[in-house]
Amino acid sequence: MNNSMVVTFWGVRGSFPTPGPQTARVGGNTPCIQVQIGKHLIILDAGTGIIGLGRAMVAAHRQSGTPMTTTLLFTHTHHDHTQGFPFFIPTHFPSTRINIFGPKSLSQDLEEVLARSMSPPVFPITLEELPCERKTRNLDEGEMVVLHPDRDEPEVLRPHRDSPVLLPDAIRIRFIRSFSHPQGVFVYRIESADHTLVLATDTEGYIGGDQRIIKFAKDATLLIHDAQYTDEEYANANAPKQGWGHSTWKMAVEIAEAAGAKRLALFHHDPTHDDDTLDQIEKQARGAFPAAFLAREGMRVEV
Repeated sequence: MNNSMVVTFWGVRGSFPTPGPQTARVGGNTPCIQVQIGKHLIILDAGTGIIGLGRAMVAAHRQSGTPMTTTLLFTHTHHDHTQGFPFFIPTHFPSTRINIFGPKSLSQDLEEVLARSMSPPVFPITLEELPCERKTRNLDEGEMVVLHPDRDEPEVLRPHRDSPVLLPDAIRIRFIRSFSHPQGVFVYRIESADHTLVLATDTEGYIGGDQRIIKFAKDATLLIHDAQYTDEEYANANAPKQGWGHSTWKMAVEIAEAAGAKRLALFHHDPTHDDDTLDQIEKQARGAFPAAFLAREGMRVEV
C-alpha cells in the first residue's frame, strides 16, 4: 500500500462563505479538507468546500467506474462545518459508500443533526432519501478509528480495552474533545506510517498554550490550526473576540512550537479578512515560525 499522505484544502474560510474578487486567491468556501492515503479517502468537515470535492470525486468515478468510498469526519456540527453536506453529490449515487463519524451535539446524535439540516421545509431531499450506502456513528473519547490496508470499511476500537494488533500500514485516527469552542469540538490526529496530520480548528488559546492539544499534536508532520483573528481583533476593547472559540495566528504558532510540529497551516480564516490581509498574516506568522503557511483553497500538500 502507498502510505503517502496528500492533503487538499477545498474550503479554508470560517463562519460563512465569502466568494468574490477580494478572496479569490485564498478562497471563500467554508471548511473541508481531503486526506488521501493510498486507496483511503478521508474528508474532514463538510463546509461548502465539500461541494467542489464532490464534483471532483464524481468526475473521477465516471472515468474509472470504481465506487466512491470515503470516511467523513466532523469536528463539530456548527453550520459552517456542515452546510455543504446536502450538496455533496456522491451521496446521490447508489454505489457510493460513506462512513460518517463525529461528536454527539448536546443531546442529539450526529445523524439527527444532519437529518435536521435536510428536513423540509429547508431542503427538498431528506437524509433518508439519499440512495448511497451510508453509516453514521457518534464517537466517544477513548475510541480510535482504524482504516485497514486490506479492506474498505473502517473499524472503531478502544485501544486500552481491545489491545488491537494492527498492521504497520493501518491508518489510525485518534481524537480528543476540546471545550474551548461552544458545545465542544473534536481535534483529530491521523497517523499513517511516519506521517502525522493534526487538525485543531475552532479552538481558542490559553495562557501558556492549550496543554492537551500540545501533547496531542506532539511531533505532527503537519498541524492545521485555527488562526481566525489578529491580536488586535481578539483583544479589541470595543468588540472583543475572547470566548468565541477561535485563535489568533500567534496562538497557532505557540501550539506548533510547543508541540514540535514540522509545518503549520493557518486555517479557518475570518470572513472579513481579504487576500491582502491574509498575506500579511502569513508574512508575520512566517517571521515567528518559518514553516507556517496559509491554507489556501485548492492547495495540495504532501505530508
